[in-house]
Amino acid sequence: MQNIKIRLASERVNTSLTFGEEGAPHLYTPGETITDNQRVMSGHGTYMDEENKEVLKASVAGTVERVNQLICVRPIKCRYMGEIGDVVVGRITEVQQKRWKVETNARLDSVLLISSVNLPGGELRRRSAEDEQMMRKYLQEGDLVSAEVQSVFSDGSLSLHTRSLKYGKLSQGVLVKVPPSLILRRKNHFHNLLCGASVILGNNGLIWIYPTSPEDDSGVGGFTQNLEQVIDKEDRERIARLRNCILSISASKLMLFDSSIQYAFEESLNYSIKELLTPEVMLDVAFRTRHRLQAYKDS
Repeated sequence: MQNIKIRLASERVNTSLTFGEEGAPHLYTPGETITDNQRVMSGHGTYMDEENKEVLKASVAGTVERVNQLICVRPIKCRYMGEIGDVVVGRITEVQQKRWKVETNARLDSVLLISSVNLPGGELRRRSAEDEQMMRKYLQEGDLVSAEVQSVFSDGSLSLHTRSLKYGKLSQGVLVKVPPSLILRRKNHFHNLLCGASVILGNNGLIWIYPTSPEDDSGVGGFTQNLEQVIDKEDRERIARLRNCILSISASKLMLFDSSIQYAFEESLNYSIKELLTPEVMLDVAFRTRHRLQAYKDS
């Protein structure tokens, strides 16, 4: 018989970690004064006070970012705002003429043109009418894909491409959604972790966890999907543990990258996979992970 734990809202565990005074970011609220320096420029998330034009205030809740004299406020929670070169994980929502519509956790659906994908086998040639007729065979509604942001349109929507063989259709694994602001921007977002699983850390807040497989150099163009392969119990448990670890450190607002996920996995081995869903254990894993990251940084 399954045990269900019910608790009052007053007994809810606070999953936020206590930061020290040094290096603690200041959280600005809407209407709060940022500066009265006349030389600064107003950026996203800020506005000049109507009564006093010298005072710059925040229009959203978040942290301040400065680039020379330009001041912006990055909101804590918001939809993904893509930049060129970002790695994203998305789901195909519609097949249109010469393009696919992809849901990438942004304000608008992204676009994947047929000219921006590798043909099966990595063949390089112009796309023909036959390729358009075969689009649904390559990618159809509901398929998960990894891609890279190629350009940003004037309305904010994204144009994607999968020209590298590391991008393409995703097969067997688990999808985890976290706030995009918690994904640390790095050169590489594809990681084979020491624990025996692999992750794709999408800049749009979607993380794909899948079993590590040997390198396949057959050059299939990223459209193969082996759903008949049986994932053994050990790999499934490892993926489930990684998923719960990612949720634990994201609930405490820790940045997500390969080292933090690996540390969280190692610290979670003292608990069962099921126990990682309880707030007290989630907070303990996040606290131990933060301690190890701080110790590594100080060493």
